[in-house]
Amino acid sequence: MKIGEFSKRTGLPVSTLHFYERKGLIAPERSASGHREYDENDLAWIAFIERLKETGMPLAQIRRYADLRAKGGSTLEERMAMLVDHRESIVSTISKWQENLDHLDKKIDYYKSEIEDN
Repeated sequence: MKIGEFSKRTGLPVSTLHFYERKGLIAPERSASGHREYDENDLAWIAFIERLKETGMPLAQIRRYADLRAKGGSTLEERMAMLVDHRESIVSTISKWQENLDHLDKKIDYYKSEIEDN
């Protein structure tokens, strides 16, 4: 599929796709005329990139992952290690956020009781 259709299917602007390409995150095939050609595998890859971004993985790490991915199966262990490390970071962040949320809930409950008593 051409970049316009790919943009629509991913929900990402063409400018973002060009940015990802410049950063080495994606490497679409090229037609004989030089136009970018995307397929279903590219859709899945973009979805994974977006998920990594949403979970706070820096672009430099995503780039490293993309480079390893491009090298093939010999990098499976290294890619898995990257994801395990990132997962641990997410779990730690979730724990911190939960603790902060608990403190906010306690403060809100305190204010509610104070307001009700007045």
